[in-house]
Parts: sequence; structure tokens; C-alpha cells
Amino acid sequence: MTISQFLLLGSALFSMGLYGVITRRNAVLVLASVELMLAAVNINLVAFDSYFQDQLKSGQMLSLFVIALAAAEVAIGIAIVLMIYRNRQSADVDELSEMKG
Repeated sequence: MTISQFLLLGSALFSMGLYGVITRRNAVLVLASVELMLAAVNINLVAFDSYFQDQLKSGQMLSLFVIALAAAEVAIGIAIVLMIYRNRQSADVDELSEMKG
């Protein structure tokens, strides 16, 4: 496979994730869309690492770092969404603007 096919796949995944972040109202689905965007970034990092034949494998190491950050983001994000759901009985993102004090 050529690098253009990987870049096309990455851009399609990133576009779907961006569409999900913009259009979804449920906070859990917004977090899932962010994860989709991070997966697209990982595909591009590994594709460029393979294309440039990097001896240090820095694209793959950076991709592992992004995976670790994504796991932390999910853990913290889900905890925040659950606390909001317990207090407000809704995970609707549009209602979160009403929490301003």
C-alpha cells in the first residue's frame, strides 16, 4: 500500500471524528469522536514513520504516547460525564452551558 492510501484513510477518519464532535449532543459520543480523531492521527504518524524509514522509530513512539494520552483522556472524560449525569440526569452537551455560575 502507498502512503497516499494511508493518508486518505487517516483524513477520512479524522473528518468523521470532526463531524461527530461538531454535531453530537451526547457527551459520551463526543468523547468517542475525539478518540476517532486520535486514531486518525496515529495512522498518519505511523505511515509517515514508515515512509521516511526513520531509524529511531520516532513516529511509532509518538503514536504510543498519543495512545497513552487518549487513555487518560477517556478515563477523566468519562468520570466528568458521569458526575454531570448524576447531578443533572442528562449528558446533553447543550445543557452544560447552563452550569455557569
